[in-house]
Amino acid sequence: MFHYQQKILFQHCDPAGIVFYPRYYEMLNACVEAWFDEVLGYSFAKMHGAEDRGVPTVWQNAEFHAPSRHGELLDFALRVTQVGTTSLDLAVQAACEKYQRVHFASRLVFIRKDTSRPEPWPSGLRKKLINSLKEDT
Repeated sequence: MFHYQQKILFQHCDPAGIVFYPRYYEMLNACVEAWFDEVLGYSFAKMHGAEDRGVPTVWQNAEFHAPSRHGELLDFALRVTQVGTTSLDLAVQAACEKYQRVHFASRLVFIRKDTSRPEPWPSGLRKKLINSLKEDT
């Protein structure tokens, strides 16, 4: 399981002082981007730049359990739940201390940016994804 920490900043909050829910999606994307870079060794800069590929989200579900407040530290825990030929399912939970705040289930699809069409994961990357799946189960 990959962990990514995010301190709740003023920019994440609404006038009530809690995280404005769309900001969770930005934090989730930061977690996924860090995981690709740190665990898979395939940075978004390389993927979206020289490789001309991408991993858009094609499906996502979110459950919000409790509000997060300015100054708190969220721990995002990412795990792989399924690896397909062109897709990847992730479960990501964010908690503050031991209290769950939000849970995401997402499906990403590996695409060529020039055609916006799915293509199979490169073999080396797919092996890393499958290893992550095995480690997380």
